[in-house]
Amino acid sequence: MLFKVILLFMAIFIQLLPSKIFAETRIRCASTTSTQNSGLFDYILPIFEKKTGIKVDIVAVGTGAAIEIGKRGDADVVFVHAKEQELKAVEEGYFVNRHDVMYNDFVVIGPSNDPAKIRGMKSASEVFKKIAGSSAFFVSRGDNSGTHTKELSLWKKTGIEPKGQKWYLEVGQGMEKTQRIADEKRAYTLTDRGTWLATKDKDKLEMVIVLEGDPILFNQYGIMAVNPQRHKHVKYKEAMELINWIISKEGQQATASFRDKHGNQLFIPNAK
Repeated sequence: MLFKVILLFMAIFIQLLPSKIFAETRIRCASTTSTQNSGLFDYILPIFEKKTGIKVDIVAVGTGAAIEIGKRGDADVVFVHAKEQELKAVEEGYFVNRHDVMYNDFVVIGPSNDPAKIRGMKSASEVFKKIAGSSAFFVSRGDNSGTHTKELSLWKKTGIEPKGQKWYLEVGQGMEKTQRIADEKRAYTLTDRGTWLATKDKDKLEMVIVLEGDPILFNQYGIMAVNPQRHKHVKYKEAMELINWIISKEGQQATASFRDKHGNQLFIPNAK
């Protein structure tokens, strides 16, 4: 009987305690699949969470979808890689406090036998022209992601409209799945170097890099907060804590120290 009374008093005591004691501060970050697939968030976010007590829940989708999530107020912060789209969304008032964070580059990968004979070429536009003129397939993410946006800009420079062509396959998938499909189809695709280095061994891909180094393949990542004037419910203060940490000396050093299992640096910090 005494034990039951003690349990009853404990239950009443717990209910009367301030709810904030048990609350965990969480924010939602909509981001591109490359930051997730590469393992970057698994490496840097525990450092931030330990320092601030703020838990970051990641929604990994294509950049276009991530920006739309932010525009709807369904995230507190957005971390993507399509700078023109980001700046446009800031100008339209959907986001505030955008900052460059880091960069890497895009590469074209393809079958090791290189059916389009493009290995050794230096120009992305010429490579895309040669792929289109060959009998080889090209797999596109087709998902309005940052990588897809870059790919479409490269096709535009060639003057070629690939959509609807029998050699052009749009899959509507993230980068890792797109790489696997291209590998199965013995096709070419455009990928970011971070995802490629982080997943090629794990997924046992037989593809190789056939084009790299063209300055046009530069791949900038940025972070920005959802505008609290548009969406009163967003956790703007906590979102800014994440942004300020990411662009701080500590956050930039954490980003720089992230490596794949072979010791390759996947992202180069460049916050101003």
